[in-house]
Amino acid sequence: MTRSFDVHRVRADFPILNLHVNGHPLTYLDNAATSQKPRTVLQALNNYYEQQNGNIHRGVHYLSQIATDAYDRARERVAHFLGVADPREIIFVRGATEGLNLVAHGLGEILLKPGDEILLTRMEHHANIVPWQIAAQRRGAKIVVADVTPEGTLDLEDFYRKLNPHTRVVGLVHASNALGTINPVEEIIRHAREVGAVVVLDGCQSAPHFPVNIPKLGCDFFVFSGHKVCGPTGIGVLWGKSDWLDRLPPYQTGGDMIAKVSFERGTTFREAPEKFEAGTPDIAGAIGLGAALDYLETLGADNLVTAEKALLDHVTPQLREVPGLKIIGDTKHKTSIVSFTLDGVHPHDIGTILDNDGIAVRAGHHCAQPLMDYYKIPGTARASFAFYNTTQEADALVASVRKISKMFA
Repeated sequence: MTRSFDVHRVRADFPILNLHVNGHPLTYLDNAATSQKPRTVLQALNNYYEQQNGNIHRGVHYLSQIATDAYDRARERVAHFLGVADPREIIFVRGATEGLNLVAHGLGEILLKPGDEILLTRMEHHANIVPWQIAAQRRGAKIVVADVTPEGTLDLEDFYRKLNPHTRVVGLVHASNALGTINPVEEIIRHAREVGAVVVLDGCQSAPHFPVNIPKLGCDFFVFSGHKVCGPTGIGVLWGKSDWLDRLPPYQTGGDMIAKVSFERGTTFREAPEKFEAGTPDIAGAIGLGAALDYLETLGADNLVTAEKALLDHVTPQLREVPGLKIIGDTKHKTSIVSFTLDGVHPHDIGTILDNDGIAVRAGHHCAQPLMDYYKIPGTARASFAFYNTTQEADALVASVRKISKMFA
């Protein structure tokens, strides 16, 4: 059941938000890197280790059975979150990075050949660049890069010009972690379908901020990280179409992903999802992720979208007025991320001074060096808001940035 949204009541669910840093109340604005965890997630983790701790799928005893049931329910919970009918299309991985590596490795083995092209964008996170570079080198394929506009949107004209029958894979970020830009992925996926390309969608910055419906999107693979949706670290999700999961080879081998092992007759493997979950998985992490998604549902997706948009609309015009400040990715259709530079001030200095005021932001290239190269900057300071942030915290950021601007004027 969705409850009415009261940010102060919501903040009470997050123990860490009571911290003081350098004598100031913590203003946590690094949510694009990782989100904070509500008490229900912490309790779910604690409950697992105190009441349910047993290895899954391998025992007939009580603890193994209840741990297995809880793990399987978490998979079903993720499927519901993504609008997916078959939970067996949900693969638990260590994070979105492992999911992207799994797909790039597998498609490299069964799909790519010399002369094929992999179409990426300049706004991709390194995790959606480097695995494809390795796959291309291994298979003799070619990386093609679609550019961005100075405003921070994907240059669709350039993208569609480079999309062609040689394009075997499109790797695309749903929403940019460095800019906040939300890409028109449904339109892009329709065009990719016309040339027969496989579409791999990085949803790390979309899943935490607005509803994702996989069937509506029409992609072939989708990844997101648990720790960015108020879940634990070390757990992530790869969704893949069942026909692709059937074709992909195992990424890792070991216990629980095998059907039979024999020195004489070789080894056969189980079907997805077990085929891709070798060894003991992060059982507690999956359960914690399920609890996080339950928590978000109680708040209501529409409430979260509205709250974060209000914060973005509140802070952006104020930052634009700061002398010497330039917003990188100042677009209309974006998540609650504001990346900016200040004339004459290195982003790391901005981050350090803000930290002195108890304000946590990210400073650097945000694992998006090709994008920073495009803008000819070493990096940005990035403030990223979540639904539990307040307008008072946004105002504290603006006041501190104004102070920095005056210091270096």
